[in-house]
Amino acid sequence: MSVLEIIGGIVILLISIITIIICLSQEQKSQDSMTAALTGATADSFYGKNEGRTKEAILNKITRALAIILFAVILAVNIVPLFTNK
Repeated sequence: MSVLEIIGGIVILLISIITIIICLSQEQKSQDSMTAALTGATADSFYGKNEGRTKEAILNKITRALAIILFAVILAVNIVPLFTNK
């Protein structure tokens, strides 16, 4: 194993753990009725009106960013050694 693969593995592990912790700290979205669950309808709430300013919105943005970074690091760890060994 190269140093790049070891560092990439450590980064993947850390990002995965952080993502799991952030996902578990988010609140569950509850639906009031079966119709709302089937149609996806939700009532206007404080969260919906102030989507970018609440704790939940910030955690959601961090989760998305970490998922994108995780995907990029996994690709890099798997693709870079293909070009360096030749």
